[in-house]
Amino acid sequence: MRLKHFSLSTEKSYVYYIRDYILFHNKQHPKKMGASEIRAYLSHLATVRHVAASTQTVALSALLFLYRQVLGIELPYIDNIERAKRPQRLPVVFTRSEVMRILANLDGINHLVVSLLYGTGMRLMEGLRLRVKDIDFEYRHITVRDGKGKKDRHTLLPESVIQPLQHQLKKAKHLHEQDLAVGYGTVELPYALARKYPSAHKEWKWQFVFPSGKRSLDPRSKVVRRHHLYEQSVQRAVKKAIQKAEITKNGGCHTLRHSFATHLLEDGYDIRTVQELLGHKDVKTTMIYTHVLNKGGHGVQSPLDKEFA
Repeated sequence: MRLKHFSLSTEKSYVYYIRDYILFHNKQHPKKMGASEIRAYLSHLATVRHVAASTQTVALSALLFLYRQVLGIELPYIDNIERAKRPQRLPVVFTRSEVMRILANLDGINHLVVSLLYGTGMRLMEGLRLRVKDIDFEYRHITVRDGKGKKDRHTLLPESVIQPLQHQLKKAKHLHEQDLAVGYGTVELPYALARKYPSAHKEWKWQFVFPSGKRSLDPRSKVVRRHHLYEQSVQRAVKKAIQKAEITKNGGCHTLRHSFATHLLEDGYDIRTVQELLGHKDVKTTMIYTHVLNKGGHGVQSPLDKEFA
């Protein structure tokens, strides 16, 4: 998995489901099992454990990886799997005033991160993994590296965050210089860049824009260094801000991305432009936001209102 540059979270998920699959079949070696055992396990996840459809898909991907990439066994097509039902839900969207109320209940670095998520349409981890070199103040854009599907893309840099972002960079640079002075100051580099550019891991341009408040031990390399801000700290701050703003919608950090797309479409921007900013492979994925706009009954007068007009 590391040779294929899987993220740490994917690695953990795959190992968990491979182990669970082996335990489910009484610790039989996977080489002695095949399509029928995979079918039984995945059906068990759906019918007995009632897992979400996305969880069942991750488990299937883990097992396919095990057989194809690790054991070198090509499996036949696995049919008749009892599938977990994927609910057809429209994304939750905050109104513009709700977004402003959420931001009003945030401060410091959390306020800046959430402003960026709403102002750029980035996913939470895309925002937290942002590096100094990927912000272009002159061209007013941000380069999102290695997004979903291992794709790079450009998104806009909102004018309103430029000054606080520059202030954050000064603070991050000061922190980086302090780390260098005491023998630290390295950062994790993607793929094999650490071997290609041996000194790059100490360079300012490669540092995270939102560094963690403390150094930590990398679980893979066992090197002590400063990672980016912990995602759960931002998620918790957003949840509290939503509660303080007295918003009853069940939303979170990703809801800001949905709100970004919906509000751009409300403002009349072309759906292809929104697709590129979000990094969607297929415009059909972006089309869900047009359904959000249409489901509210815009332009339709309720018969109740007509009776009392």
